[in-house]
Amino acid sequence: MALPHPLPEASRVVTLDAAAPDPSRREPLGRQIYRALCDMILSGHLSPGTRLPSTRQLAREWGVSRNTVVNAFEQLTAEGYLEGRVGDGSYVSRELPEGLMGAELRVRQDQGERRLSRRGAALAATPVSLPKPVGSLFSFRPGLPALDAFPFDVWARLEARRWRRPPRELLGYGDPLGWRPLREALRTYLHAARGVRCEPEQIVITAGSQQGLDLVARVLLDPGDPVWVEDPGYLGARAALLAAGARPVPVPVDAQGLRVSDGAARCPDARLAMVTPSHQFPLGATLSVARRLELLEWARHAGAWILEDDYDSEYRYRGRAVAALQGLDSGGRVLYLGTFSKVLLPGLRLGYLVVPPDLVEAFERARALQDRHPPGVVQAVTADFLNEGHFERHLRRTRELYAERQAALLAACQRHLPDRLRISATDAGMHLVGYLEDDLAATERAARAGVAVTPLSAYSLETAGSGLLLGYTALTPEQIEAGVRRLAAALT
Repeated sequence: MALPHPLPEASRVVTLDAAAPDPSRREPLGRQIYRALCDMILSGHLSPGTRLPSTRQLAREWGVSRNTVVNAFEQLTAEGYLEGRVGDGSYVSRELPEGLMGAELRVRQDQGERRLSRRGAALAATPVSLPKPVGSLFSFRPGLPALDAFPFDVWARLEARRWRRPPRELLGYGDPLGWRPLREALRTYLHAARGVRCEPEQIVITAGSQQGLDLVARVLLDPGDPVWVEDPGYLGARAALLAAGARPVPVPVDAQGLRVSDGAARCPDARLAMVTPSHQFPLGATLSVARRLELLEWARHAGAWILEDDYDSEYRYRGRAVAALQGLDSGGRVLYLGTFSKVLLPGLRLGYLVVPPDLVEAFERARALQDRHPPGVVQAVTADFLNEGHFERHLRRTRELYAERQAALLAACQRHLPDRLRISATDAGMHLVGYLEDDLAATERAARAGVAVTPLSAYSLETAGSGLLLGYTALTPEQIEAGVRRLAAALT
């Protein structure tokens, strides 16, 4: 840009040693020069009207080609940071807003004055999960599948086949509910394996179970609505409620699962009950048939909804799997939530939500507003994985593997922690609970020893038990033995 009038005599030429590029860095030299000068202008170290040294002089001082400096100056001029005219050098633009100078410092000073919306503040303050320890050699965190057992070769073959001949509907904007062949495959599987009664139109494909929880909270709850949550219970469910402004009402859990009578006594007019009936998280109880019927009757009488989170029901090692609560529901009060994160890979980000027929339209529109639709090819490959029998074979293999790894964990704890940890086998799930005193202190001591464990008390609102959640499915027997040995040394 040509200067509208000559610069005042007071305009000064400065030295730019601070902008000298560093050849040892991986960033291109011209990009380094551009960024350094841009930062100096925005921070106020180079004020408007300041005359810069010539590109020839800077190239000589910095030991770079002149073209490198010229290119950086041209970029700054094109973006309005510099101005000049032929034969008179380059100047910091005098048209930059005066309030922009020193912006970096003021941003730091003004951050305390920024305000989020009430919903934004709730989201920012809501923990979705426990923090992951850094640098742990052994992770007993629950809910992680055996990545070493995943059939990557099969998945790669299915995905390559899909990419060779992808249907057009997978490449454009898709159905917010999800790709219909996947929903059809899920309907067949859920009916046979879990006793879920639904049609493909009732299934919503989600980006994992957390998005399903968030959808339910958005569609069914208003700020201030009371919701039953299991105590102790899943942090992600509680987080979705708090983010929506709902009010979690803790309901105790015992050996038969959620104590429905306690919930009805404490808050009979709750809008929703969030439950894990097949394998309660984190204690592992199965909701008894009597309490299932009691819960359904409460929902019918109160006009409330039930969200059934069936997150790891596939892993039952003795006897037949317990049928889903949704299959007993004749009044359309149960929403059923599942995920592929525990049985396949968390990185797939695929889950599903089965909703009553009269809620389909509302959930379809809410799903479209979140991220339009799930990734198409990933859905297609998952449908192929289900339809061609790979899913059932993978489940059979991992059930056997996880039963062996649970036995390895029990044996290691009995060898190294016989008097320190009370732990016993379970018929289902992906973790065990080892009871001890002061689980928070034990977790900290384990972390210092390079072992990641999860305190049971972190999942409680009122009924604080003390123990450690020990996930075993992602570890080999050798890793389990070494990790428990190190845990024992930390706790003794």
